[in-house]
Formats: sequence, structure tokens, C-alpha cells
Amino acid sequence: MESMKGGGRGNTTSTLQKPDHRDDVATVAGGQHRHLLDGIATVLSRWNGLQMAVNNHWGGPDSLQKSHKLASDIFSCFSQSKAPLYVEDVENLLHESLLLSFNTEIEDGSIEEVAEQLMILHEEFLQ
Repeated sequence: MESMKGGGRGNTTSTLQKPDHRDDVATVAGGQHRHLLDGIATVLSRWNGLQMAVNNHWGGPDSLQKSHKLASDIFSCFSQSKAPLYVEDVENLLHESLLLSFNTEIEDGSIEEVAEQLMILHEEFLQ
């Protein structure tokens, strides 16, 4: 069972809708990075913790846009970073984004799992 502390206004929608992050971020990407962008969007859309935060508006009325910004931030980090990236860097980005944007702490280990999945995508992209 997930252990979450969510703040903010709660809309208790029982159905988790998975927003498609690709459309908003695609304009940033251009054609050459589409695989990486699609992978990031897919990982985030399957992350129950983030989807709960979005669907319950823990980040306020613009929660969906905040999740799109997270996808964009990850994409930018991966595509523009000159320094080597570590899984801890991605974990910190995810944790900070959830805390600041959604007033949410996720303590179920999913941040680490999502960060690892994103790093695998990044490594595949570099090859």
C-alpha cells in the first residue's frame, strides 16, 4: 500500500486518468528526441503517485500543467546536461517537484523506481 501525505484540495476521483504529457512537451523536443520524450511521458503517466496528485488537484487547479512541466524539466535535464547524471539527481528532482508543486511526499519507494526507469531511458537515448 502506498504511503502518501497529500496536501491541498482533494477531489476524490476514483478513476485514475493518465494524462498524455507528450503533446505539451513535444513542442520543446523537436523530432530527434521523440523516443526519449515518449518514454518520459509514458513513465510519468504510469506513476500512480503522480497521477493521484494530479487527479486530486493536490497542486491546485493547474495540477495537470504542473505534471507536464515535470516531464519537460526531466526532458531538459536529460537532453541538455553536460555533466554526468546520477539516479540520485533524478530522485531529487522528482521528490522536490512533488513536494513543491503538489505539496506531496511519497514514501512508498516509487520515486526511486521511477527515477531508475527514467535513467534507463536516458542511457538508451545516449547509445
